[in-house]
Amino acid sequence: MSDWASTVEERQCLVENRNQRDHPIEKWEPQFNHHEQSSEDIWAACCVVTKKVVQGIDLNQIRGLGFDATCSLVVLDKQFHPLPVNHEGDSCRNVIMWLDHRAVSQVNRINETKHSVLQYVGGVMSVEMQAPKLLWLKENLRETCWDKAGHFFDLPDFLSWKATGVTARSLCSLVCKWTYSAEKGWDDSFWKMVGLEDFVADNYSKIGNQVLPPGASLGNGLTPEAARDLGLLPGIAVAASLIDAHAGGLGVIGADVRGHGLVCEGQPVTSRLAVICGTSSCHMGISKDPIFVPGVWGPYFSAMVPGFWLNEGGQSVTGKLIDHMVQGHAAFPELQAKATARCQSIYAYLNSHLDLIKKAQPVGFLTVDLHVWPDFHGNRSPLADLTLKGMVTGLTLSQDLDDLAILYLATVQAIALGTRFIIEAMEAAGHSISTLFLCGGLSKNPLFVQMHADITGMPVVLSQEVESVLVGAAILGACASGDFASVQEAMAKMSKVGKVVFPRQQDKKYYDKKYQVFLKLVEHQMEYLAIMNDD
Repeated sequence: MSDWASTVEERQCLVENRNQRDHPIEKWEPQFNHHEQSSEDIWAACCVVTKKVVQGIDLNQIRGLGFDATCSLVVLDKQFHPLPVNHEGDSCRNVIMWLDHRAVSQVNRINETKHSVLQYVGGVMSVEMQAPKLLWLKENLRETCWDKAGHFFDLPDFLSWKATGVTARSLCSLVCKWTYSAEKGWDDSFWKMVGLEDFVADNYSKIGNQVLPPGASLGNGLTPEAARDLGLLPGIAVAASLIDAHAGGLGVIGADVRGHGLVCEGQPVTSRLAVICGTSSCHMGISKDPIFVPGVWGPYFSAMVPGFWLNEGGQSVTGKLIDHMVQGHAAFPELQAKATARCQSIYAYLNSHLDLIKKAQPVGFLTVDLHVWPDFHGNRSPLADLTLKGMVTGLTLSQDLDDLAILYLATVQAIALGTRFIIEAMEAAGHSISTLFLCGGLSKNPLFVQMHADITGMPVVLSQEVESVLVGAAILGACASGDFASVQEAMAKMSKVGKVVFPRQQDKKYYDKKYQVFLKLVEHQMEYLAIMNDD
């Protein structure tokens, strides 16, 4: 979520305040691959943070409000009260998180239909989308949840409803995660074919029959009740929302790059790939005409930048994977102690430790014998295979800090190699990409950024505002308030280049070899699977 203020001074104060404010959100994992949250807890966190952010701000200067959030599924009854998405019957836990993989059986059956809507999600639907989760609820929680449900929201749309009382859905959410078409609307035959004909019967009132483009103004703006909760003034314009990664893409991809020596300066915006790197990574590329990329979501029309088609590649749980590899190592307690003694984060310490042990060779060459396949939570793109597993080859008996640092490096490289894999799939289908625009938590890590530049061979543009997702949300608010006539105009004015990182071309041959090994790893995994399944 982000506020839009009308003066430079007020906007700067908002940014400075925001950089100091966050609030934890409760998460539950009642069983493996089940991840749940509370919509009321999330709203309460938004309210706490917003009140802190606007301290010292003239509230009359805040003109618009934009929401972004993860594409998680919120379930409410007909009176807008939370319903349980769990067998325990805990209605507080009424959100199935985006990374939840409980609906594997359901998504497999949906994909077996080979319905035409699947061509707009890379050929196969992901278990992280909403249709399989909805089917899971119908088949597993019929009495406690499904039969009582009155409203199913994507989380960003839930937040805009809380702010305005308007149940209209964002085109972004419905197109990207619910099979809605910007041109044709809902496809009745799909919902009937997969066993969710309930939605057709009630004219899609439970999942959205009023759809607005991101940035469109909702109703009469902020309601008096929501204004009290947030510490803002009633009537402030509130925009139709965006999914968080799409807000990040909006916040970086339109930046003015003049004067930075980038090839994309003389190229159309379609030559840019926004990579939003956090708990997971999303790769957002746009085109004037629809491009169908096997294993990559989309093409989605006007789902991020109005008038452009969007393809969305992705890697599940990238940030979480790095944490998993580091925290699971025997030397992790030693790492924690040494990083604390230096008043550093564990990743800043690891980066400096890698510089110490690299000797005469570049840091990246430390992994010449260690290779990682990063799909510990399945492959989202471009293979679209949630059954794939993680792989590590080149392990020794070493358990010291050097070993941990090199494993961390190999994991970071594996994620960058996965980005290269996605880019090659997109380019093979018709995209022409020359420059990466990175944002999100992992973009704060200089090793992560340099490895993406070196491994893809492309320059990386970092935003002046690291949390570009919030810039994207502010762009929405600025459009809803009428301060900008279009999303494109707001993008050009509000997105700023911070730093540019160029690839080290002298290391290209080494990373080309690492990429060959990377592709061999998944090829071998498929061979192992075939052997084990051979009768």
